[in-house]
Amino acid sequence: QVQPVESGGGLVQPGGSLRLSCAASSSLFTIYRLAWYRQAPGKQRETVAQINRTGGTDYVDSVKGRFTISRDNAEKRIYLHLNSLKPEDTAVYYCNAIPASWPWGPGTQVTVSS
Repeated sequence: QVQPVESGGGLVQPGGSLRLSCAASSSLFTIYRLAWYRQAPGKQRETVAQINRTGGTDYVDSVKGRFTISRDNAEKRIYLHLNSLKPEDTAVYYCNAIPASWPWGPGTQVTVSS
């Protein structure tokens, strides 16, 4: 069973950058459509960015032009580069397949604050 593990979060000032990483060991990794999700306090979890098998990507409007999702099929990792961070990006970030069929990992906290 796949158990994703996210890392790379932290405290950053507005305008700063982070790179999130997710390890998800699965023999079927290459066929999954993958995504980064986030959940802010008091809000529902939302899909932030997604990437298909061939590298095609899509983003929620609020992060377009600032976040970049990528995948490394050989290493079975998913990445999310976060640039020009805003306080409203503060949330716990998770990776999962689409649909979210894996157990949820612990997530990684991103806090954007001055």
